[in-house]
Formats: sequence, structure tokens, C-alpha cells
Amino acid sequence: MKKLLLLLSIIGVAAAFLYVFCNSIVYTPQKVAEPLVIQVKRGDSLTAIAAMLRQNGLVDKEAYFVWYAKFNKLYPRIKAGEYLVEGDISLAQLADLLASGKVYLRKITFAEGLTAREIAEILYANDMLDGDFEMPKEGYFLPETYTFSRGESRQKIAEQGQAAMQKTLQQAWDERDADLPLKNKEELLILASVVEKETGVATERPQVASVFVNRLRKGMLLQTDPTVIYAVTKGERDLGRALTYRDLAIDSPYNTYKYEGLPPAPICSPGKAAIMAAAHPDKTPYLYFVASGNGGHNFARTLAEHNDNVRKWRALNK
Repeated sequence: MKKLLLLLSIIGVAAAFLYVFCNSIVYTPQKVAEPLVIQVKRGDSLTAIAAMLRQNGLVDKEAYFVWYAKFNKLYPRIKAGEYLVEGDISLAQLADLLASGKVYLRKITFAEGLTAREIAEILYANDMLDGDFEMPKEGYFLPETYTFSRGESRQKIAEQGQAAMQKTLQQAWDERDADLPLKNKEELLILASVVEKETGVATERPQVASVFVNRLRKGMLLQTDPTVIYAVTKGERDLGRALTYRDLAIDSPYNTYKYEGLPPAPICSPGKAAIMAAAHPDKTPYLYFVASGNGGHNFARTLAEHNDNVRKWRALNK
């Protein structure tokens, strides 16, 4: 009887030791000095995943992770992708993270006013994206920051940008001022693209939009340089120089010095602010504007006022 009690006592001590030892392995946080992005590749075996974790200093022994994942039947649930590890993390927390499917999302940003060519260049320059894509028509991609996981298709980003633009444009059209001289939401987008290219000053956009709306109402030529630049370059390159009188005479429907009304299509992808400015322009008497020399513009009601503003601008740029 004493021998049995001794044996049970030894087994109990051993079991307690084993329990404490296993808990220490599984639940003791591993030090992570800086945020770390790790990758589980598609088709990786449990052994390969454990090796990657050890190489990144997240587990001391590969066998511990393999044992824990198998015992808890986590391996079939571990998803391929990148995972962000921030702060100290235990083996159990690490395994749960990999089985959660909450992959690390990267970001790609498109500035307002980019052409389709420039958007394509950004998409192709990002080597975390995969594959070719069909670019939406000029202007029909909303400039925003989009998130994606490593290996995601460029086509998906292109489709997200197009869907976001359609949603934004429809909302702006539905909520537009009632008296706008625009036939449809496509014309709203065209106007917004011109406003986007004319000023980078957020507070000026509604004023710039008001000038073009006033000109449309009066049947005046819009006479906006960005449309002429687009006529010359077709959006496929940068002009790289100042416009010339020869440029202003180019025979193109985008030449608003020659043809009345809006150009036939957008000249860039406008941002939300430019779209809202086109949908809700300020109520002004302005028909002209010219650069002020300090990053903004001077607005005028009459040609005489405008010519005076032009003289001031030229004096500053001698």
C-alpha cells in the first residue's frame, strides 16, 4: 500500500511538473521588439510553418509549435497569407492568430487627379499585387486608399476603385443642386475632373466650379488649360512644358478654347471633394479666374477685372 501511494505521489508530481512545463511553453509570451510581418505561403506544411516561426524568433523549438497545432487540430485551419505580430506573443496566441484568417492588410493610395495611365503605373509598380487588369475608363476610378492582402489581384483593386466611383458619383448626382446645367451624372464627373485639375486648394473648388457652371449657363467657352493639355497628351504622358498658342488651336473636342461646352469625357479621376464641388458649386457672379501667385486664384466678374488680375500675376512672375 505504501508503495502504491508512493508511486501515485511520484506520478502526481510528474504530472504537475509536466503541466507546468507545458503551460510555460504554450503560454509564456515571446519577446517581440518591433512589429513583424510573417508569411504563411500557400501549401506550406506544418513543419515549414514552424521553421518560419523559429527563423523569425517567435518560437524556441519548432517541435513545440507542431505538437500544439496538431493536439488542438489547428493545422487545417491555418490560412495562407501575411500576419502582423505586434508586441509579445505566446505560442498559443500565435497559433490562434494563424488560424484566425485575419491576414495583414497592406495599403495602396491613389491621389486625386491621376489619369488612367498614372493609376495603372501605381498598380503595376506594387509588387505585392498580382496579375494584369482591365482599367476602368478615364475618370471612373475613385482616388482613395485601398487595402489588400499580399498576392491579391490588381483586377480586384481596379474593380473596387470603379465601384467606389460609381457609388460616390450616384450619391452626388442624387443630392446635386437642382439648377445645374448638367444633363446626367457623366457630365457631373466631367466637370469634377476639370475642377480637380484646375486647383489643388480645397476651399477653392466650389468657386472654380461656379465659374464653369456660370459659363455653361451663358453658353461661353470654358477656356480651361487642363482640357487642352489632355487634348495634346491624350492622358498618356506628361506635357512637360507650358502650353503654346499652337496648342490652344488644336482641333480636338477636348479643346475648350475651340469647342463650346464640356469636353466629351473626364480628363482625370477626381476626388470626392471635387465631385461634391461640382454638385454644389458656390453661388457667385464669377466668370474668370487666374493664378494669384500664392498657390490659389483670383476670381473676377468681368473681363476688365480679369485682365487686371492677369497683369498682377504677370508682374509677380517676371
